[in-house]
Formats: sequence, structure tokens, C-alpha cells
Amino acid sequence: MTGTTRITVLGATGFIGSAVLKALARQEVQLRAVARKPAEVPPGPAEVEVVTADLTDRDALADAVKGSDAVVYLLLGDGGWRAAEEGSAERVNVGVMQDLLDVLGRYDGVRPVVVYGGAASQVGVPQREPLDGSEQDKPETAYDRQKLRAEQLLEQATAAGRVRGISLRLPTVFGESTPGGGHDRGVVSAMVGRALDGQPLTMWHDGTVRRDLVHVDDIASAFAAALAHPDRLAGRHWLLGAGRGDALGDVFRLIADITSAHTGAPPVEVASVQAPSHAPVTDFRSVTIDSSAFRAITGWSPEIPLGEGIHRTVEALARQRAALR
Repeated sequence: MTGTTRITVLGATGFIGSAVLKALARQEVQLRAVARKPAEVPPGPAEVEVVTADLTDRDALADAVKGSDAVVYLLLGDGGWRAAEEGSAERVNVGVMQDLLDVLGRYDGVRPVVVYGGAASQVGVPQREPLDGSEQDKPETAYDRQKLRAEQLLEQATAAGRVRGISLRLPTVFGESTPGGGHDRGVVSAMVGRALDGQPLTMWHDGTVRRDLVHVDDIASAFAAALAHPDRLAGRHWLLGAGRGDALGDVFRLIADITSAHTGAPPVEVASVQAPSHAPVTDFRSVTIDSSAFRAITGWSPEIPLGEGIHRTVEALARQRAALR
């Protein structure tokens, strides 16, 4: 999408939303950055309008997306996936999507593009490797059930001819935060923080459990790629991933070594510990993702190697901590 196209990013100050905003700002488009707090305008040729709004207010949502050719939906309830069982989280994770589709359906003759940030974990306990998007969904957590419901609403609205909906199911995303954006609350940044504090990196298994890790900048480029191919992608979900399946024991040891090189201290210990009783079964199953279907249409592929991504994350978190002293 180029020229006078207007793209609205909902959740533009979040960890992923701010990275998507940065990636889209490199294009000659009209960008509207919407969040509860003012977004920081990234450099680039895009015309950027910053809007602050509570998107659980239907009228505010309607104003925020008015005139949009495309909407990128990256909202997340307070507390992330861990707080999904609270009523307020469901309102953000599902209710706002329903409101958005109702609002966009008012514009007769116009089928705006909606690109939704879903989750690979919506499938539930992986029954095979790699996942390729053809699996039957059996979500295990409240968060994944809510994500799946929002995705289904988008697919239904697409089938009805109201929008062109695209769901990108995200893998384990990590990396440094974009200026003005939220922080990564995932496992990689959590372990980098522990390593910087000199604490051991603990696992609830023997370290052979794998995760498909992709840097946030590569995820942002996938959203830009999806916006460039809406008609071929609309109507279904697509999995994003590196296709490696990185063993978490190896990842944690890499974090320990890279952090050690940065601080000059010996690498922290990587150890297995007893899992808590509340640990979901999905924490003990490996995930590798085959994203070849999405790649074949868009030409997208992750470009940032795991080691480089971790190095950047270590440096960024260390700078943030130094600035707070």
C-alpha cells in the first residue's frame, strides 16, 4: 500500500505496535497511530497523525478508524495473556474487534483491510511439528480462546464482504523496545533481565523444549508485507515463524554468554527447577512453525539471526537500566 493510503495502527505504543509503526513510517503513506498514550512519531516519509483514545469507547473507536483504507489491530488487555480471565481483558481482546467490524461495516461499498495480530498458541497443545496453519484449533487458555474468537469474527466479516481480514498468528516474539513503545514481556527479555542481575536462568523442563523465536523487527516487516498483498491473504489465518525451533536450554545459555560478554561477569547458571502447579501444559510442548504459505505470497522471511537479536536485547536492556540509575 503506497501513495495516499491511510493506515491506522491500533495499539501503536505497544511492544509490537510501535515496531509496526516504525516499519510503516518508512513508506509514503498516511499513518494514524492510535493508543491510550501519545505515540512517538518515528522517522520516515510517512505522514503520521497521533491519536490518543480509549478504544473500548465505541464512539472513540469509530473516530479513530474513520477514513482508513487499512487497520492494523494490535490491542492487548492490561496484564497481557496472564490477565485474560478478567472481564476487562475480554472486552479489549474480543469486544473491540466486534465494535471495529460493526463500525467499518457502515462504509458502504468500501472493504477496508484489517490485519490482526493473532497467536500461534491459539491452536492449543501442538499435536505435531511443524505447525503450518492447517491444524484444528483447541485453545487451552482464556487468552487463546479470546484471540481465536476475535479471529473468527474477522473471518466472518470477511466472508460477508464487509472487510478484507488477515490474521497473522505470531510465534514467540522478542527483542528490544522501540522508542516510545512498550517493553517485551516474553521469556527472552525476562531471562536477559535475570542475567543482567546475576541471577540463574531457570527452566521448568530439561531444556530440550523448543520455541520458534522471531525478532520484533522481523514481525513488523511481516505486517508491512501483509498490507502489500491484501487480496491474496484475506479470509484466513497465516502462521509466522523462523522455522528453526530453538531449544530453550541452548537459548538460555546463549543469553548467559552474551550477557557475560557485555558485563564482564562470568556467565550465570542455567538450571532446571520444579515447575509450579499452575504451569500450563503448553509450556512443556515444543513449537516449530512452517510459514512457507505466507512467505510464498509475500516474499517475507526473518532476517535477524537469533544471536544478533539477543545481543541487541541485552544492550538495550542494559542501557535502560543505566539510564535509571
